[in-house]
Amino acid sequence: MPNIKSAKKRVRVIETKTLRNKMIKSDLKTAIKKAETAAANSDENLNEVVKTAIKKVDMACSKGVMHKNKAARKKSQLAKLANKA
Repeated sequence: MPNIKSAKKRVRVIETKTLRNKMIKSDLKTAIKKAETAAANSDENLNEVVKTAIKKVDMACSKGVMHKNKAARKKSQLAKLANKA
């Protein structure tokens, strides 16, 4: 455990940021799974679901949760999924 005041504060800040990152990652994974299941079931609102998933990917990238190359790859995969269905 840290003894210095600034180190204690860093621990608190890191806990807060970890919770935020975990929330963003969880939301992103859920959106991607919804898009994949909508494509598998040939759902009629597939384009909406893919659009929201791409939005979540962009948000995760902008927050620094996901690397920009991984975000581009995920967006490409989602677009390919939507075009195939």
